[in-house]
This record gives sequence, C-alpha cells and structure tokens, in this order.
Amino acid sequence: MSTAKEEILKRIRTAQKQAGLSDHVEAPREYDTEGMLNADELRDMLVERLEDYKAEVHVTTEAELAETISQIFTNKECSKVTYAQGMDAALIDAITSNATFTPDDPTSDPRELDTVDAVLTESHVTSAQTGTIVLEAGPLCGRRALTLVPDRHVCIVRKDQIVYGVPEMVSRINPDFPATWISGPSATSDIELSRVEGVHGPRDLIVVIVK
Repeated sequence: MSTAKEEILKRIRTAQKQAGLSDHVEAPREYDTEGMLNADELRDMLVERLEDYKAEVHVTTEAELAETISQIFTNKECSKVTYAQGMDAALIDAITSNATFTPDDPTSDPRELDTVDAVLTESHVTSAQTGTIVLEAGPLCGRRALTLVPDRHVCIVRKDQIVYGVPEMVSRINPDFPATWISGPSATSDIELSRVEGVHGPRDLIVVIVK
C-alpha cells in the first residue's frame, strides 16, 4: 500500500503531465541584484543598521584610517592585537597605539586566539539593507577562527564593499571558500529572553567604515 507521501507525489506528476509540464521545472531566480541608493545613502543605512545591532561604528577616510584604528585600540586599552596575515603592511605600521601587532598564523592552534585583546581584519562584502558583514576566509579576512574566538573584532569596511541587498551580496561570495556572516556582536537569548553576549563569537564588534 502506498504511503501518503507517495500518493501526493503521484498526483503532482499526473497534474504536471496533464498540463504538459516535464518532471523538472526550472525555478525562476530573477532577483534584484542592484540597489538604487548612492554610496552615501548606502553608508548611512549601514551605520543605522549596525548601531541597531549594538555594534560600535566609526566612519573615516583612507587618510585617517590608521589614526582611527589607533584611537580605537588605545581607548579599549588593547595590548595584544592579531590581524589577518594578508592586510596591508603599511597600514599596520602606521597604527600608533602601544599594542603589539602580530599577523595570524593559520596553522596555529585556534585556542591561542583566546589570549588576544582584539583582532583586526578587512571585510569582503556588506549588505546595507540587513547590516550584514561577510568575511570570506583568506588573507584579508583571515581564517574563520580568527574572528570567532577572540572577544573583540575590529573590522574595516570599504566603500566599494557596501551593496544594498542580500542577492548582490551573495553574488560576490566565492562558494569555494568558507564565509562568516556577521550581523552585530554575538548574542543569543534563552526562553525567558535573557540576552547573553559573546557565546558564538566576539561580544564587542567595532566597524570602521572607510568613505
């Protein structure tokens, strides 16, 4: 005797044949892949979304980027910082805080990252509509553990990395590499809605947006 599932599928196939359809129907994927906002509007929307998620946001220029990062690490009293190994050496050298900066070694034990005060990475692509930052595992964003183990993450988001919506954001992601999607600091709630931060990643997310 056929199961209910088999009977349902049988009726669907029969209906498809009666309508002249094949067993395989191509699903339409005509998503909007480009927003209508200009760069300033995208940046303002992103700042608003990130602040809603309780992230700390700084907007700066390329010329003032090193100084902005220096002030962040000084104000947070960071003494030990690890950064993604492929970041611009000139930028790292221009940071004037008293912290010790060390490039991440992807072959090292991820548990050692728990001892650093902060990590510094670039971003890969960011959706202004959802406030979601995507890190694609590699030299500029680092391995996944780099931004999941430490308690503080400073992430640089550049103007050309900001898009409007998720479809355009997804179109820029290489599926061959692991990707981490970040929407604010790590947080979760139990059944009584008690908020707990830092369970699945850094509880302190600092985003530096470069105009």
